[in-house]
Amino acid sequence: MTDLLYSETEDDLRAAVRSLVAARGDTAALAARAEAGSPYDPRLWASLAAEMGAAGLLVPEKLGGQGASHREAAVVLEELGRGVVAAPYLTSSVVATQALLSLDTDTEAVATLLAELAEGRRTAVLAVPLSAAPDGPLPEGTGRVTGVADAATADVLLVLRADGLYAVEAAQAVVEPLTPLDLTRPLAAVTAGEGGTRLADAVAGATAVRSGLLAGAGLLASEQLGIAEWCLEETVRHTGERHQFNRPVGSFQALKHRMAQLWLEVVSARAAARAAADALATGSPEAALSVAVAQAYCSRVAVHAAEECVQLHGGIGMTWEHPAHLYLKRAKADEIALGTPGRHKEALAALVDLQAP
Repeated sequence: MTDLLYSETEDDLRAAVRSLVAARGDTAALAARAEAGSPYDPRLWASLAAEMGAAGLLVPEKLGGQGASHREAAVVLEELGRGVVAAPYLTSSVVATQALLSLDTDTEAVATLLAELAEGRRTAVLAVPLSAAPDGPLPEGTGRVTGVADAATADVLLVLRADGLYAVEAAQAVVEPLTPLDLTRPLAAVTAGEGGTRLADAVAGATAVRSGLLAGAGLLASEQLGIAEWCLEETVRHTGERHQFNRPVGSFQALKHRMAQLWLEVVSARAAARAAADALATGSPEAALSVAVAQAYCSRVAVHAAEECVQLHGGIGMTWEHPAHLYLKRAKADEIALGTPGRHKEALAALVDLQAP
């Protein structure tokens, strides 16, 4: 394991993404767009993916990317979590990109699509349910797949069929928008049918899909860390400014204990998320173990932090105007994304040969 502290380059990247999100990631506007059914801000995505080059962090330079690693992508996701940004970064720039990188990148179709994703000119998603775990069952065939995240806005769908993995233009598939709990990460049902460009045979395709899901689960922990950090900081700020009986609400011991406990959980979540990102970046043989630990822990921390944020804000935390509900819904949706905490605990037990009593 390498140093888990943030490097100077990662700090610079964080500052750039945070500045962009602060300038264009207005949560009131996001809530309005989400309610209208189109949560994405195309200008923000263009700045993040193309101008900043964040979409190509995982892609080697020879294929048109930035040649960075999962650690840098994790920093981007931390900031996108802090701003509860609606953007297809996790699904396209991490999961789909990682799946393509696991294939033969000398193949023209794979290399061309990777270059397009790295430049932010197109987005792609795996046609699997958002809840699909890295070691869980995968859809195969031409049937309808429900709960596919970001499929409604994707340009390309990566479809696993019985005879291989295909890249299917979204226009050639039937994509039916669904109503998700988290309006900032749209879901859809996808029926890809026949056609498309075959990228790999069935075995290589399934392996690539699982690689994409593993990277997605590992880096999702960083998004969850960002959610938890914002919720804690916003709660501490609010309870320090809100007064009752001529005292800041946050000075009451019962509330201080709750926020202190949450701080401990956030610190631990940061260690788990960083370990998963580093294991993926270095190709560690314990990557699956680190990812399972991170997902089993960070999912619960994000939900706990969001719940505390809503409750400790009192009445205003229950309103539509305050962004706390956006964070709670994202945290709850992330809790079942790419495998539930229970599923990852089972995976962890199997990896360390811990038998159930």
